[in-house]
Amino acid sequence: MSRRKTERLLNLVICLLATRRPLSAEQIRHAVPGYDRDGDEAFQRMFERDKNELRELGIPIDVVRDPWEDEPGYRIERQSYELPEITLEPDEAAVLGLAAQVWQRASLAEAASGALLKLRAGGVATDQPVGAAMGGGALELRVDTRDPAFPALWNAVRDRRVVRFDYRGAGSEDVRTRTVEPWGVVSRRGRWYLAGFDRGRDAPRAFRLSRITGQVTTVGKPGVVEVPEGVDVRAMVGYPDEVTDERIAVVRVRQGTCEGVRQLARAVRTGRDGWDEAELAFSDPERLAAWMASLGADVEVVDPPDAREAVIRRLKGALA
Repeated sequence: MSRRKTERLLNLVICLLATRRPLSAEQIRHAVPGYDRDGDEAFQRMFERDKNELRELGIPIDVVRDPWEDEPGYRIERQSYELPEITLEPDEAAVLGLAAQVWQRASLAEAASGALLKLRAGGVATDQPVGAAMGGGALELRVDTRDPAFPALWNAVRDRRVVRFDYRGAGSEDVRTRTVEPWGVVSRRGRWYLAGFDRGRDAPRAFRLSRITGQVTTVGKPGVVEVPEGVDVRAMVGYPDEVTDERIAVVRVRQGTCEGVRQLARAVRTGRDGWDEAELAFSDPERLAAWMASLGADVEVVDPPDAREAVIRRLKGALA
């Protein structure tokens, strides 16, 4: 549905809810932005479609016929439109409040916060933020879902739809296209994974989201993916196929900057030309690259090559 149509339908609902008396089609035509005020036939067709769509969504539009008027009037009875009183147990309200805090990504935060706001507006007491409950707001739960592939994979799991993406193998620059039947998206030790059935390898596999390059595309129709009975997607990512050995990255750091890097470095050597050289321990090149790229022109990864390339990819992606 286009943004213009969505706004028109929303304006129509607001108009019919706010009016104290039924409005004729002509009055609606002039009161609601988005309707064609020139062509009568075009307006009638659009108005009929809008009424039908709103009714399909469960919004009751009453037609009121006044014997003193030639045209019928339209309105939405507030009692029929509003939801019944929502009652939640204290533990249920606490869970909703906690869930709204957890989602940090913008694509999910708006929906979560909006739902919580509606509950509060309806008189439902929700749990206070964890930080406020513990005093001072210093602690707050977060789920870091900055991986670009997260929204598409989350939707694919929900819609039970096959996905296809390019995936870079652990500890290498080899990128291959994978076609996967998604079973679940789970987090382990701060990293997000997709668990599912790899059609290319004809076996269940787990994929770290940070290793997915490019766009995630859907294949076929929704509803075709069936999760086998008894599958534990969390267990699938317990020991994913990845390199976990600790390695050392050599990073050039501009003098007088990046105190956090210096504090975490195993060693810092004073260099020349305004640059120092730091040694950082890491196990995941992508996580290191995300950190280094966020520091901009104040750092330069020198070694190893895969970590350096990971930073370059991120910077090129940001530029694009």
